[in-house]
Amino acid sequence: MLDTLSEPAIVAWIGLAGGVVLGLAARIGRFCTLGALEDLFYGDSSERVRMWGIAIGLSIAGSFAAQALGWIDLTNSIYLSAAWNPWASVAGGLTFGYGMALAGNCGYGALARLGGGDIRAFIIVLVMGIFAYMTIAGPLAYMRIWVFGGGSAAPTPPSIAFALSDQLGLSLTWVGMGLGFCIFALAAVRRPIWQHHKTLFWGGLVAGAIVSGWIGTQWIATHGFEELPVVTHTFSAPIGESLIYLMSASGNSVSFATGSVLGVLIGAFLGSIFKGHFRWEACDDARELRRQIFGAALMGVGSVLALGCSVGQGLSAFSTLAYGAPVTLICIMIGAAIGLRQLIQGFHQID
Repeated sequence: MLDTLSEPAIVAWIGLAGGVVLGLAARIGRFCTLGALEDLFYGDSSERVRMWGIAIGLSIAGSFAAQALGWIDLTNSIYLSAAWNPWASVAGGLTFGYGMALAGNCGYGALARLGGGDIRAFIIVLVMGIFAYMTIAGPLAYMRIWVFGGGSAAPTPPSIAFALSDQLGLSLTWVGMGLGFCIFALAAVRRPIWQHHKTLFWGGLVAGAIVSGWIGTQWIATHGFEELPVVTHTFSAPIGESLIYLMSASGNSVSFATGSVLGVLIGAFLGSIFKGHFRWEACDDARELRRQIFGAALMGVGSVLALGCSVGQGLSAFSTLAYGAPVTLICIMIGAAIGLRQLIQGFHQID
């Protein structure tokens, strides 16, 4: 394979394959961060939150099983190679969650809606990607570095599994897989989930997409000649990276990120066609669009501060059991709860 395709092209295809699965999960399986929280807070339903729990648990178990087999080295991921800044996780998570509620979708959800014909989601994707890159390397980067520092290498992997393994003298594999299966069991404990396999099926496929990203990029990093990062799916900086590629393709190369973003769009389009839900939609209210643009900007900034979005931290970082993952995910939920209360119950009107 390395003889026929360039290494960036191979990782892009790996990202695209996983992205298609994630796009299908969003449109057919209704796998959605904000939708799950809305169901939990206002719909008296925990099914989609449990689907997230299943995906988290299986992605953890799968990642640590792959590490035990020598297929991946989780310490190569950005989540375990960089020192953890708890204040950045808290601030980024709250900002992202609040922005997600205002925008009506996270970055992944907006891509999925765009694949179904929603033009409003196109605006959200553009604004989020631009503000993410403004926070990484643009004008907002100066403030980010001033407030939170420029980041440094971690002396030891900032991972719950690695810490417990060292402290208890237990196998890293069994600690990681054990925690993953515990989360899976808590999420899948209700009998209806086992009677109706949709929740298990889509949660498992999402986990498979996350783990396959780690395995595929690690294989290329090990066997290839180019220094490519070991990554899996996230939808904050990759959206900005994809926008840059669209504007500079002749002097740039594809990447896992661009493949992943395109894959979600393709999967969402196919899923919406399959369900008969594809239709062009636009925003009829300028005030609504203004709120969504503001929310998308907050998501772009928050996701960079937290080193990931609801997928990047809530699934990919969680699969490594990075310290920041549960903190960021909880803060995303709190921020989203505040934003949803603001919109639904109206303690402060946005015009």
